[in-house]
Amino acid sequence: MSDVAAVQALVVVDVQRAFFTGAGAAPGSREVREAVEGMVGRARERGVLVVHLQNDGDAGADDEVGTAGWELALPVVAGDREVVVRKEHDDGFAGTDLGGLLVAAGVKGIAVCGVMSEMCVSATARTALARGYRVVLPHDAHTTYDVPAAEGISDTVPAAMVSRVAEWALGDEVEIVARAVDVRFEERFAECFEGRFAGRE
Repeated sequence: MSDVAAVQALVVVDVQRAFFTGAGAAPGSREVREAVEGMVGRARERGVLVVHLQNDGDAGADDEVGTAGWELALPVVAGDREVVVRKEHDDGFAGTDLGGLLVAAGVKGIAVCGVMSEMCVSATARTALARGYRVVLPHDAHTTYDVPAAEGISDTVPAAMVSRVAEWALGDEVEIVARAVDVRFEERFAECFEGRFAGRE
C-alpha cells in the first residue's frame, strides 16, 4: 500500500560496513542500501529527524568498535536533525537516548529500516510500538542472513523468508509498506523542532 500517513522521523538501524560490504554482506544488501539511502535523502529534504543507530559489537565481532566493519555504510550529515546514536543491545531504545530524541522532537510516527530484520530492526520497532509510536516498516529496506540448517529441526531458512516472518511477528500494529519509495515524511513538521538538538555531535 502507498497511502500510509507521513511520519516525522526515520530510524536507520545498524547500516554498517560489516553487513553491507564484502563477502560478509547480508543477502540483498545492495538493494536495501539503495532503498535506505533514498529514504535518508528524502527525509533530509523535508527536514525531519534522522537517527542512525550504530551497534557497538563485542571484541572479535564483525562490527567490533573501531574496526572497519563497525563504521556506518552511509554518510551522515550531522546536525540538529541528523544524529548518530550508538547502542550495545538489539533494541535501539535500550541504554540510549533514542527515546529522548523522539520525545524532544514531538515525534508521533517513525519509519524503521536496516539490519537485522528479526533482531535489531524487530526489537527497535517493537519497543517503539510499545511506547505508542506509529511504526512504518518498508519491506524492501531491511534484510538479514539465512538461518543455517539444523539437523532434526529444519533445512536452511532463506533470508527473505526470515525477514518476512519478522514483519509478521510484529503484529497488526506495525504498518508494512512494500516499497521504501512509498514512505512519506511530514515536511511541515520540520519547523516544529528547529534548534532543539543544537550542539549535538
